[in-house]
Amino acid sequence: MKKSITYFENSGEENTDELISLVKDRLKGSNIKYVAIASASGESAIKLANALEDVTIINVTHHAGFHGPNQLDISEDTRSKLKNMGVVTFVGSHALSGVGKGIAKQLGGLNPVEIVAQTYRTFSQGIKVCAEITIMLADAGLVPVGEEIIAIGGTGHGVDTAAVITPVNMTKVFDIKFHEIIAMPRD
Repeated sequence: MKKSITYFENSGEENTDELISLVKDRLKGSNIKYVAIASASGESAIKLANALEDVTIINVTHHAGFHGPNQLDISEDTRSKLKNMGVVTFVGSHALSGVGKGIAKQLGGLNPVEIVAQTYRTFSQGIKVCAEITIMLADAGLVPVGEEIIAIGGTGHGVDTAAVITPVNMTKVFDIKFHEIIAMPRD
């Protein structure tokens, strides 16, 4: 089997449209039924929903309080628009930080989950995000464990990374399988 990987020269939102096009191409002729996207504001998820057909799209946004007490990064209007487009929006704690990161910030030190997250970041922030959202969605019952999906993540704003992954639940974190990297930034 031969596959190609697209490497973006830089990370960030300038890659969003091309990444969505690459995901659309990868879906052609495949049996993949789910696409997970990390889109805090929902803007990239709307672009994805406008581009794709015949797949279930799940958007993952930051948990409430990520940027301030009781705040969500996604507006109710955007959530409603996504829902009308058939996109579910998941709001929940990050699988690769969560409480452990909060304790480390407050008391100092490092926790094992942060080591796992940092290891993914050696490839790219987007690769870490792709792994993380698949775990979060598997734990929420929104994507199937043991079935390949496409996960989309990024660095800051927009999306710049996509991978074909078989999700696992948090309790089996080291059983996650990255089958293909569709695209990622080089920086």
